[in-house]
Amino acid sequence: MATATSDRLQPLGLGVGVLLVLVGIATLVGTPWAQKSGGALVMVGQIVGALSAVAIGAGLAWIAKE
Repeated sequence: MATATSDRLQPLGLGVGVLLVLVGIATLVGTPWAQKSGGALVMVGQIVGALSAVAIGAGLAWIAKE
């Protein structure tokens, strides 16, 4: 019986990667750092975290598609 993929976890890796990219983009678009509750260090941390989520998600999706 032939399957579409040889690795059963490939769709999971792609799904999680796409989800991380979407969450990172939504965080950047939502601009949670615009609230006055934190300082500049918190703002930079949130931006770096959102960009890291996008990068990790894109990397995971790229690796999983192989």
